[in-house]
Amino acid sequence: MLWTYTKTASFYLLVAVIVFVSVFPFYYAILTSFKSGTALFEINYLPTHFTLDNYIAVLTTGVFVRNLGNSILVATSVVVLALFLAVTAAFALARVSFRGRGLLLMTILAVSMFPQIAVLAGLFELVRAFGLFNTPFALIFSYTIFTLPFTVWVLTTFMRDLPVEIEEAAIVDGASPWVIISKVFMPLMWPALVTTGLLAFIAAWNEFLFALTFTSSNQTRTVPVAIALLSGASQYEIPWGRIMAASVIVTVPLVVLVLIFQRKIVQGLTAGGVKG
Repeated sequence: MLWTYTKTASFYLLVAVIVFVSVFPFYYAILTSFKSGTALFEINYLPTHFTLDNYIAVLTTGVFVRNLGNSILVATSVVVLALFLAVTAAFALARVSFRGRGLLLMTILAVSMFPQIAVLAGLFELVRAFGLFNTPFALIFSYTIFTLPFTVWVLTTFMRDLPVEIEEAAIVDGASPWVIISKVFMPLMWPALVTTGLLAFIAAWNEFLFALTFTSSNQTRTVPVAIALLSGASQYEIPWGRIMAASVIVTVPLVVLVLIFQRKIVQGLTAGGVKG
């Protein structure tokens, strides 16, 4: 009995430590975002100052609101495009028999193993050749390429576990492949769609390297680059308060989305892991 209690206490202690280590940086960023002046350099772990000056400065000076809109446009477009392509590709890989299907799926997954920096030069040449440099389409194009392997893999695994009888019944009723995908499979694939869509959104929302390389003006940059380039009154001043305020503004929507869809995310990530 004592051993059982010890294991339980150790488990919850470990969970508490992990939660603390994970949440504390974000908590301290929130505290810092409400400070200004010399209070920024005071180390306090409980709220002692409260001012919205940093948030007002971020939202009213510069083009941060425009950058926020760029991120929303790019991330949303990437999710829509990646899910559309991934659903159709998953249907072909999971339901259509052809030579080399397994090799093709492994190749798609292997593409995601390449680091961004390894393909940056070649992708930059493609972006310039297509005339997309310094436009949101450059980011949509590059982000879609890097999110597709994961989305195709997850949706293919999920679609393989759907009963074949459902598809056969739809074929007997005269349904076309597109009707089967949109009317039969997609309503059953919401956990996987939510998971892959949300992870693709987060990846596009937080991406920095491509956004820094493929955009050159403040009007076309996304929020990660905009935050990194925030400057103070002089070259020697780092505006920590405004940086933290901007980081909180950018992070809170992602936290809310994850909390809302956390159950769907778990269902989608474990799809195909258990065979019934």
